[in-house]
Amino acid sequence: MYSLDVIMQGYPGKAVHHGGLGWSTVSLLRSREETILIDTGSYGYRDPLIKGLERLGLGREDITSVVVTHCHWDHLCNYPLFPRAKIFVPQEDLEWASNQPAGTWHIPEFHVENLNQDTRVLRIRDGDEFLPGLQAIATPGHTPGHCAFVARGEEADIIFAGDAAKNQAELLSGEVDMTLDAEASRRSITRLQRLAAENPANVLICGHDRLFGLREGKVVHRSHLKAAIAARLSTEFNEESTFDLSHSTSEIQPYCP
Repeated sequence: MYSLDVIMQGYPGKAVHHGGLGWSTVSLLRSREETILIDTGSYGYRDPLIKGLERLGLGREDITSVVVTHCHWDHLCNYPLFPRAKIFVPQEDLEWASNQPAGTWHIPEFHVENLNQDTRVLRIRDGDEFLPGLQAIATPGHTPGHCAFVARGEEADIIFAGDAAKNQAELLSGEVDMTLDAEASRRSITRLQRLAAENPANVLICGHDRLFGLREGKVVHRSHLKAAIAARLSTEFNEESTFDLSHSTSEIQPYCP
């Protein structure tokens, strides 16, 4: 029913000195009737997100729906870029985020306030098929109202885990960091594992990693991890160093403060 494009691939990293890295996955689903973004990334994504859509022949006005896994800044902030889109938000997560004081863990207060006033917002709950072939799956833990989403297909399903399983290590181990409820997170990951394992052809998209499948309890990579940082570390303007962040930790020298 849907074709999939990953506009921005997430990255399973955290900054040592500068707060959350916030490189989350932004995916595009297309059918004959709908052009859907699953999450929208942070402010730093704006230019590459728009350029990624343009490479597919799409403009901001072409997005018919934006679907949000949870109300953290690195998944939510760019929804205002899409003026014609319906905005689907987990009801429980929006209620939770709306009742938190300013400065609460990763909540963009003004965006949440605007969501509560925006007439385009449609609130969804566990089990809702809110668009044709697209179902909400409650996966609390990381936040109380977090939802994953399953796009049903004839041959395979696409499972958007969001930050219920941020990366392959969390997906396989059931252990997570950055969660408000570790036990709820473990239950949510078990639910995602079962959904992914129903069909070896299923695709699972973590909130901060590449695309995966599960076969006999093992992760199958369905895309390559790409990430790099460019930095000017000398006094010469034209001298720029690029650091490839796609290697495993065993290939990178440990950080020594």
